[in-house]
Amino acid sequence: METLIPSRLSTLGHPQRLALFRLLMRRYPDRVPATELAQALGLKPNTLSTYVNALMQAGLLSQERVGTSLRYSIDMEAARQTIDYLLHDCCRGRPEICDPVAPPASVADNPEPDRKYNTLFICTGNSARSIFAEAILRDLAGDRFEVYSAGTKPCSELNPFALKVLEQKGHDVSALQSKDITEFQSATAPVLDFVFTVCNHAANEECPSWKGQPITAHWGLSDPVKVEGSASQKSRAFDRTYDALRNRMTGFANLPIASLDRLSLQRAVDEIGQSNEKGMTE
Repeated sequence: METLIPSRLSTLGHPQRLALFRLLMRRYPDRVPATELAQALGLKPNTLSTYVNALMQAGLLSQERVGTSLRYSIDMEAARQTIDYLLHDCCRGRPEICDPVAPPASVADNPEPDRKYNTLFICTGNSARSIFAEAILRDLAGDRFEVYSAGTKPCSELNPFALKVLEQKGHDVSALQSKDITEFQSATAPVLDFVFTVCNHAANEECPSWKGQPITAHWGLSDPVKVEGSASQKSRAFDRTYDALRNRMTGFANLPIASLDRLSLQRAVDEIGQSNEKGMTE
C-alpha cells in the first residue's frame, strides 16, 4: 500500500489522465466505450490508449470487451481505497474534520409530508429526451415530484417529432420549452433532490456544483434526433425513446423514497439507468 497509493497519485497527477478518471467517475457505474471517451476528451485513439493503460496499471480502471468494442469503468473499490488512505490519519478519532467529504443525508432524512421532490432531467439540446422525461414524470406523479428539464446547449425549439409523440400520448405540451442548465445554478433556483442525465454527451461534461447535493444518476438513451430515414422511421425512433423513458419514470415513481437511506436510493436509481432497452443506449 505504501508504494501503491503514491503510484496512483502520480498517475492522476497528469491533467488529461485526471480528466479521464473524473469523466469515468461521473459515468459510474457505466462502462464507457473507448471511442466515446476519445471523442468526449478530444483525444486521438492512441493517446487515449496510453492514458487508459496507465490508469489500468495503477489499478484504477477495469476493462470489458463487448463485441469489437472495449469499454472502461472506474474500479470503485480502488478509488475508495485511495481516498480512504489519504484521509485515514487526519480523521482518526476526529471525524468532524472530514465531514465535508462524508455522504450527505438522504433526501428523506427530514421528511416533509407535503413537500415535492425537485427533479431535473438534462440532455444536450433539451428538445426531445429530457422533454419526454419532464412530461412523463409530471403526468405520472406530479403530486410527488416537481419536474424540470434543461440542456447544456439548448435548442431554440422543441423537436417536432417529440412534440407529436407527446401529443399522441395525451400530454399537454403547451408549457414545454427548452431551457438552459444555468437557470438551475442561480441563487434563486430550486434546491434539487434528483438530477438525471439522459444523454451521454451531457453526462460526459463537467458536473456543476448543485445546491443541496442531490441524488444523481445517468439514464442515457440514444438520440432519436440523429436517426436518418423516412418520416415513419424517425417517428418509430421517437416512440421507442418515449417507451423506454416511460418505463424508467414508472420505476422511479414507484420507489419508496421516504423509506430508503441515501445509499439504497442511489443504488436504486443507478439500477433504473442500467435497465437499458436493447439498442437504445449511445
